[in-house]
Amino acid sequence: MRSTFHGIEVAKRSLFTQQAALQTTGHNIANANTRGYSRQVVNMVASRPIEAVGMSRSNVPGQLGMGVEFSSITRVRERFLDDQFHNENKSLGSWSVQSDTLEKLETIVNEPSDTGLRSVIDNFWKSWSDLSNDPLSVTGRKIVRENAIALADAFNLTSKQLSDLHSDLTNSLNVKATQISSIASTIANLNSEIQRIEGLGDNANDLRDQRDVLTDDLSKIVNIQVVETQQGYTITMGGTTLVAGGAATNIAASTLESAFSSGDLNSGEAYGIIVSRDRYVADYQKQLDILANTIATGEVQITIPAGSVLPDNTVLQVVQPDGSVQAITFTGANRTLTSDTTVVVNGLNGLHKLGYTFKDPLTPGEDFFTAKTGTDITAATIQLNPAIAADSSMVASSMRTIVTGTTEEVVKGNNTLALLVSQLRETKFEYDLNTSGVSMDQGTIDDFYRSMVGQLGVQTSEANRQLSNQKALVDQVDSRRQSVSGVSLDEEMANLIKFQHAYAAAARMMTTFDQLLDKVINGMGIVGR
Repeated sequence: MRSTFHGIEVAKRSLFTQQAALQTTGHNIANANTRGYSRQVVNMVASRPIEAVGMSRSNVPGQLGMGVEFSSITRVRERFLDDQFHNENKSLGSWSVQSDTLEKLETIVNEPSDTGLRSVIDNFWKSWSDLSNDPLSVTGRKIVRENAIALADAFNLTSKQLSDLHSDLTNSLNVKATQISSIASTIANLNSEIQRIEGLGDNANDLRDQRDVLTDDLSKIVNIQVVETQQGYTITMGGTTLVAGGAATNIAASTLESAFSSGDLNSGEAYGIIVSRDRYVADYQKQLDILANTIATGEVQITIPAGSVLPDNTVLQVVQPDGSVQAITFTGANRTLTSDTTVVVNGLNGLHKLGYTFKDPLTPGEDFFTAKTGTDITAATIQLNPAIAADSSMVASSMRTIVTGTTEEVVKGNNTLALLVSQLRETKFEYDLNTSGVSMDQGTIDDFYRSMVGQLGVQTSEANRQLSNQKALVDQVDSRRQSVSGVSLDEEMANLIKFQHAYAAAARMMTTFDQLLDKVINGMGIVGR
């Protein structure tokens, strides 16, 4: 015999199940714009049927259906697409940082422009050329002095900007290390919470979404591999474990640098920061130092015209006819060159010391550029010799002297040295290819600077191209992921109507059974009432 209330039970189960479906649909709609939210579905199954009730097995054919139940509420997610996203996202993070750094370097170098270092160098050489045209001009010497100060300041400022950028990147690496530790710790906590909830037989869909969002964020910072175990996500960066179930590893900047050295860190923003700092910024800082040092002390061949008078006891590397170099001391009568002599001097400093200043009595030139600190002239330390900065008459321009009685005096109208200095602009300096940052063995100052700026332009263009491509790849993978996991409002609205009508039909069924029972209870057995 069938149960009188069997139909009510079936209707009740249907109401509960359709209500759960409606609630889940509403949850999907509410989170349609939530980052990282995965669409959830109610998995319905037919309830286990029963046989007709009786004292013994019923002979009534078939089993009685018990309606519907939902076995679980699960999120729609594809692990393969998550792995693809992590792989592409790490490269996006790396190129994003590198592109940003190179664009900042371009801003610092600021070429081509009227305010860049090239313009300052041009003005410096031009002032020497102007002085050679009028070596008696006091104004010309002051202009040389001011342009030399401007040149040193430009090197100092550019070097400081590069140092600041280096420091910014170091600070960014510390921030990224803190972010990694924070995210890893949160994921570990979510692992524990998810394990607890799912141990009770439920699905922690929303917590899983939160964990995946954090994993996505982590994949942009460092290269990660994600493996899901019974304890939750195990996340590693090469051989370094970041998360293992409920445990997280605290990461410091030094950890990231060690991982970079060992190859464990090979992509992501942290990788891009280290590459930008240790490769790009350090390289351009080195090239700038070489440029400043070469102007001041770089080896260069010049030909001193016959008739020039060298300061007493000058030791010069004289180029012999066979190309070899021989050190010769010029003293006494041989101070006056009887023929054009090709020598090797150490940059502007070496050349400047071969001439004479505007001073009386006869005063040979001093080092034109000196170092603010230490002995090495770099972009950060280069300065105009303080003696010249204080007195522009210390600028040497002449290589001629005249002897009056027993007194030797400078021929102030001579322009030999000023002319030789101005010609340094077109003279090829020697560069040591074994030195980091040097890409040519010989070339003018302009050649070196032009190659530096050109290299920066190519690197920036390449980084921007890679960044653009990587963005497209990440967008494509994310779009595919959204097509699986994302919430479609059209679909949810259709589901809403479907479940609403199912709920209404179940309610109607309940009403129908209510009327049936009313007939049985109140409409039957009333004889004699």
